[in-house]
Amino acid sequence: MAHFAKIESGVVAEVIVAEQAHIDTLSGTWVQTSYNGSIRKNYAGKGYTYDSSKDAFIAPKPYASWTLNNTTCKWEAPVAFPDDGKVYEWNEDTTSWKEIT
Repeated sequence: MAHFAKIESGVVAEVIVAEQAHIDTLSGTWVQTSYNGSIRKNYAGKGYTYDSSKDAFIAPKPYASWTLNNTTCKWEAPVAFPDDGKVYEWNEDTTSWKEIT
């Protein structure tokens, strides 16, 4: 059994677990995905895009200021996440990490 994403207009509509033989009987475009990201960079989720030129699943952009890392196909904040063991959330208004207290 493997995980497959149904792609509609470049967007993941659903993800199912099935045998390749079953996928071969379905209509539409189905692309295999994996939890560990060993294929297609990231595990597909509903609403993700599938970029066939990168052969990668890409999550929706979380914030306007974030940019896509073209190697990992993951979104990155313009400021590195603090490495001090505290809990933070992204503040788009200040484009910085805000400590949660």
